Amino acid sequence: MILKVLLFSCVFGRTEVIDNTLNPDFVRKYILDYFFEEKQNLRFDFRLEKPLGRGSHAPNRIPGKKCGIVILSAEELSNCRDSATMQFCANKLDKKDFFGKSDPFMVFYRSNEDGTFTICHKTEVVKNTLNPVWQPFTIPVRALCNGDYDRTIKVEVYDWDRDGSHDFIGDFTTSYRELARGQSQFNVYEVMNTKKKMKKKKYVNSGTVTLLSFSLNAYAMALKAVGEIIQDYDSDKMFPALGFGAKLPPDGRVSHEFPLNGNIENPYCNGIEGILEAYHQSLKTVQLYGPTNFAPVVNHVARYAAAVQDGSQYFVLLIITDGVISDMAQTKEAIVNGAKLPMSIIIVGVGQAEFDAMVELDGDDIRISSRGKLAERDIVQFVPFRDYMDRTGNHVLSMARLAKDVLAEIPDQFISYMKSRGIKPNPAPPPYTPPGHTRHHTAI
Repeated sequence: MILKVLLFSCVFGRTEVIDNTLNPDFVRKYILDYFFEEKQNLRFDFRLEKPLGRGSHAPNRIPGKKCGIVILSAEELSNCRDSATMQFCANKLDKKDFFGKSDPFMVFYRSNEDGTFTICHKTEVVKNTLNPVWQPFTIPVRALCNGDYDRTIKVEVYDWDRDGSHDFIGDFTTSYRELARGQSQFNVYEVMNTKKKMKKKKYVNSGTVTLLSFSLNAYAMALKAVGEIIQDYDSDKMFPALGFGAKLPPDGRVSHEFPLNGNIENPYCNGIEGILEAYHQSLKTVQLYGPTNFAPVVNHVARYAAAVQDGSQYFVLLIITDGVISDMAQTKEAIVNGAKLPMSIIIVGVGQAEFDAMVELDGDDIRISSRGKLAERDIVQFVPFRDYMDRTGNHVLSMARLAKDVLAEIPDQFISYMKSRGIKPNPAPPPYTPPGHTRHHTAI
C-alpha cells in the first residue's frame, strides 16, 4: 500500500510501499513550509500496488463506502540540521519461527509532544539468526528527536513474517543524548516483552541490543578529527568558534560572523568538546540562510594575526563548508592580505557539491591572486571530506587519514612565515634536573 500527497494538485511526494497489511505505518516523512496567512490545501491518495498488467496504477475507489481512517501527525520542526550514523547488533533474541530461528528487524519511534510515538526508521531484516548485526544507517537528528536530545526514543524489535503479521519480540527506550555516548555499557539495552514477563515468573528479557558505533554528521566529524590534533598546540585550549550564513534570533538578521556560543563578548569555547557543544546548541537557535560569505571570518582571524607578528603566536583558521561561496572576489582578497600574516587556513568541504571554488582558493597549482596581486605565500589547504569516508565504516581510520592530510602543509606554512620575517626559534630551555642530582652526559 502506498500513500501519495498532493499539494494544490501537484504531487508533493509518495511513501514507501508496505506489503501485506491493512494498517500501514509509513516511515517516510515530508517537510512542508507553513504560511500562517495562507490556506494550504492537501489531498491524500491511497493506492494499492498490484502486479503489472492488472491496473497497477489505477486508484481503488468504492463510491459511498468508507475505506479506512488516515491518521495524520504534524509537528513544527526545529532548526537542527545535524544527522547521526549508528549501527546496532542484538544478542540472544527470542526464537519466533517454528522451523528456524528469527528474522529480526528494528523499528525506531520518536516521542511527540502529546505523548504519542511516530515511526522514524526501520532497519533491514536479517534472516534466520538470534544474533543479528544490522547495517549502519544515517538519520537526521530532527527526525529522531526533533533536536531535543532528551526526548524519549522507543525501539521495537520484531521477527519478520512474509504475510506481514510480524511477531513482536520486545522493546526498549533510549534518548539521543544516551546514544551520543557511543559504544559503552550505557548503550546495551535489554529487550523487554511485557506480556511475556507477566506470564513467566522467571522471565529475564527477550535478548539485548547493543550500539556498535555512533558518529556525528560530516561537519562534527571533520571538526573533531582535525581539532583533536591541532588543539594540542594551543596552551589554554580556548578557541573562538564562529558561524556564518545564518539568521540570528531574535530579529532574524543575517550574519556571516557570529559566535557559536551566542556570546559576542566571549566567543571562546573550552576545547573541541566545547566547540561541538556550542555547534549543536547553535543549530537549535539559528536558521541557516544564504548567501555564504567567507571573507568576514577570514578577516576576523586576520585582525588577530595582524596584532601579533613577532612570532610568538600563529593562527590557524578551520573552515568547514558545503562548498557554496557567494563572495569569491572578497575572499581571495582577504586570503592575499592574510598571506602576509602569521596565519593559515584549512578548508574541509562536506557534501557532494562541486568544490572548484575551494580548489582555486587552495592555490597549489596556481598561486591565488587578487586585483593583479599574488599572495606572498600559500596559506590555504583544502580537502573534500567525502574522499576520506572508509567504505567499511571504520570512521576512526577515515578521520585519522583526514587529519593527516589536512594538517600536512601547516608546518611548512608556519616555517615559511618565520623565515620570511627573519624570526628564529628561542633557545631551548635547559633540561630539568631534580634538586640534589648531578646530570651525567653519556656519549654513544
